[in-house]
Amino acid sequence: MPITILSLSVIHFIIVFIFIFLPSILWIIALIDILKSNFRDSNGKIIWALVVIFLPIIGSILYFAIGRSQKIK
Repeated sequence: MPITILSLSVIHFIIVFIFIFLPSILWIIALIDILKSNFRDSNGKIIWALVVIFLPIIGSILYFAIGRSQKIK
């Protein structure tokens, strides 16, 4: 089956969704969660905000994997 313009645009949409839209949403959710939370360490909020801002994808993943356990519940 030959690749048509329609199927090519669907592939582009999927690529844009995976590599641009999802990381952007993850970044925004991480920043909102950091700014609304209190951390055990007084500098925890600043450190995590800087990590997420300067390393958006890796910082967001690290925050959700490690940083959320440092919050005061």
